[in-house]
Amino acid sequence: MNKLSRRARIATGGAVLAAVAAGTFGTVSANASSSASAAAAPVASVKGGSTVTSTHLSIDAATKGAQAALDAAEKENQKVTVAVVDRNGNTLVTLRGDGAGPQSYESAERKAYTAVSWNAPTSELAKRLAQTPNLKDIPGTLFLAGGTPVDVKGAPVAAIGVAGAPSGDLDEKFAAAGVAALGH
Repeated sequence: MNKLSRRARIATGGAVLAAVAAGTFGTVSANASSSASAAAAPVASVKGGSTVTSTHLSIDAATKGAQAALDAAEKENQKVTVAVVDRNGNTLVTLRGDGAGPQSYESAERKAYTAVSWNAPTSELAKRLAQTPNLKDIPGTLFLAGGTPVDVKGAPVAAIGVAGAPSGDLDEKFAAAGVAALGH
């Protein structure tokens, strides 16, 4: 019988220890996973009246509205950016027209966000600043004409914001053209 060298005995012992450790770790991991799965397994059902359903604008409709607003601006040789946000103020579509200024991108998004937040055109909201000047301090808002809400049965589902034309009135006119293209 051949006697193993000290180096071979250390290597063999290390391999045995590694195998035992791996088996123990695997068992502990499997137990932790199965107990975590067991703990997470129960799913609670909520009773009727505990949830709400909301209506959202599809991406196709958002794109259609944005393109209609951009087309209306281009017909009048205006270089604008158009943004469409959903009910929660998240941007769905942004179209930056050729030659639109760099400030127009963020302004269009903020106008749309402001319009959907209050379900009112931003030109109307700008008038409220006289009575409540702190409104302008709300993050993400922009109280300049150019944002128009999209509603279904009086509830806002989205908004279109336009920025970059020489006046807010023009921006809002183009935003309204986008909303009109949606049939709202």
